[in-house]
Amino acid sequence: MAGFEGKVVIVTGAGSGIGEATARRFSTGGYAVVLAGRTEEKLARVAAGLPEERTLTVAADVSDEEQAVFLINRTLERFGRLDVLVNNAGTIVTGPLAEAKTSDWRRVMGTDLDGVFFLSRAAIPHLVSTGGCIVNTSSVSGLGGDWDMAIYNAAKGAVTNLTRALALELGRHGVRVNAVAPSLTASDMTKSMLGDEKLMAKFAERIPLGRAAEPEEIADVIAFLASPDARFVTGVNLPVDGGLTASNGQPPQA
Repeated sequence: MAGFEGKVVIVTGAGSGIGEATARRFSTGGYAVVLAGRTEEKLARVAAGLPEERTLTVAADVSDEEQAVFLINRTLERFGRLDVLVNNAGTIVTGPLAEAKTSDWRRVMGTDLDGVFFLSRAAIPHLVSTGGCIVNTSSVSGLGGDWDMAIYNAAKGAVTNLTRALALELGRHGVRVNAVAPSLTASDMTKSMLGDEKLMAKFAERIPLGRAAEPEEIADVIAFLASPDARFVTGVNLPVDGGLTASNGQPPQA
């Protein structure tokens, strides 16, 4: 993924985890990278390791329409174009739906779904002009249900189908839209899970490759979907899950 000097990518949720790894991956390939997230200190830490002349940090909450539009406009102001939008920002609430607060629903839907809508809508005219693409971070939780994760499942399920619908809508304009669907991935959001030995043993039993993903392993697939190697790929929700979704759900046999 070298030789992309002059091309511009926005990565949301770029302060850690998959977003940070994705930003670094595109930067290594020559892209100008816009790091977006809510915490300026996290973005500054990531930016410190990237070329200053083609790196921009924008502290923005993508669940807010005005801030999402500001992010797009700030990108155009600095770099003059947009080639790739990576909608990666996300949050999660777990627990029984009957015990969930309305604020929990609003928070997850705001970041995980509204942010994708606001940014994609604002970015589309500029992606059409460059023949660019969108890569969303969905989840295996957007392909099937989880125990006590109904709100997150609803949000990611919507991202999964929004990806398909946008691919149909934008293909005629030369814009591709795809998504990655990771399973358990090492990040700030999953830190408590990764420290639970019993839980990790259950994951190892269900994931054929026997472990959680590293953020860089998801970033590599995002980079592929944005590259010319995937020029005839659109409308795909690609599981990056160590084989998790290859199973029909039955337990391993003795």
